[in-house]
Amino acid sequence: MGKRKKGKGRNKSAVKKQKKPEADILSPAAMLNLYYIAHNVADCLHMRGFRWPGASKSKKEKSKS
Repeated sequence: MGKRKKGKGRNKSAVKKQKKPEADILSPAAMLNLYYIAHNVADCLHMRGFRWPGASKSKKEKSKS
């Protein structure tokens, strides 16, 4: 009864997450990528995270967050 189980996880202070550098969404590479994946301005803004308040979420977006 008095024994405690050892945790398999590591201590949070021992494992530090590396900070990712912020991506420049206006860089030439990002613009080229956006040119091929977005169909119009609304798609462009939606893919970059500028969604309008009444926008519905698709099934793919729900699984990501």
